[in-house]
Amino acid sequence: MEQPVWARQDSTRRRYVREMFSRIAPRYDLLNSILSFQLHHYWRRRVVQLLRLAPSAHVLDLCTGTGDLAIEIARHLGPAGEVVALDFCEPMLRLGREKAYRRGLNHTVWLHADALHLPLAEAQFDAVTMAFGLRNLVDKRGALREIYRVLKPGGKVAILELTRPQRLPMRWLYDLYALHILPRIGKRLSQADAYLYLPMSIQHYEERATIAEYMQQAGFANVWYRDLTFGVVCVHTGVKP
Repeated sequence: MEQPVWARQDSTRRRYVREMFSRIAPRYDLLNSILSFQLHHYWRRRVVQLLRLAPSAHVLDLCTGTGDLAIEIARHLGPAGEVVALDFCEPMLRLGREKAYRRGLNHTVWLHADALHLPLAEAQFDAVTMAFGLRNLVDKRGALREIYRVLKPGGKVAILELTRPQRLPMRWLYDLYALHILPRIGKRLSQADAYLYLPMSIQHYEERATIAEYMQQAGFANVWYRDLTFGVVCVHTGVKP
């Protein structure tokens, strides 16, 4: 029996993810706000706070989607810094670029590329971020090695990802929402399969300690993670020695 797409780690899943996000791009921001109860803005702000970036920082935001985290970082830095926002889904990237330009954030660069094969030189960024992208990548270890490669020594990584809460009864309540309510809302508002994929990809996402181990294997030091909002999301951070 063929594996469902959310359980695969191959080119079939990669192609599915790109096509799915291309289809839902026009409604992605609206759905994010509805399905997260607007909390996704708070989660991104927390990532920026944790990084403690200098105003002149050079930051890479991977799997940027429609650019909300890249835009939050650009606002925080001001014109002295620079943000490179990268995604392999052109419709999502185009929406992010338009949002940034409407806000006058001209110190952002929008790059259509794959997080697993970065067309970037070694050791050029002070920080690398990723929000809600790691679980969709078919080679998480490879992505972390690429992040390590492009960071300067002393550079920081911060990865924000949706996760299942660890404690009961929050885990039960989350599963009820994610597996039964969320797909119904998504079906009414957008592509039905996308909002079946979303909770199932979270169910199949590695444990927090496993992601931390991947980061350590890639070479990162001071690796730790912190849950936000009762464990609905988790932030992993590390430093390139």
